[in-house]
Amino acid sequence: MPEQYIELQEVINKQAEVPQSFLTEEQMEQINFTLIEALHTNKQVCLTYYKNGPCITETGFIQFVDSLGNLFVFIDEVFELKNKMKLSELIDVRFT
Repeated sequence: MPEQYIELQEVINKQAEVPQSFLTEEQMEQINFTLIEALHTNKQVCLTYYKNGPCITETGFIQFVDSLGNLFVFIDEVFELKNKMKLSELIDVRFT
């Protein structure tokens, strides 16, 4: 790939970066409650999370939640892949 395309891609990636937002205790409790409800009811959720710069939004199902260990397992709708993620990376969780 030509060097100018690599540099252009780096510029585009930098524009997509946002600083990681920090949630209030109340927001974190609401996200945790929604994750646990989604786990027990097998309802589909839309997750927005911070991943090394950009915010990513995906739809899928929650398979496991460990609030004390700060992690959960999410199965995305498109590829049906298991994604182990940190609760601290989450920005928002909503039922679809």
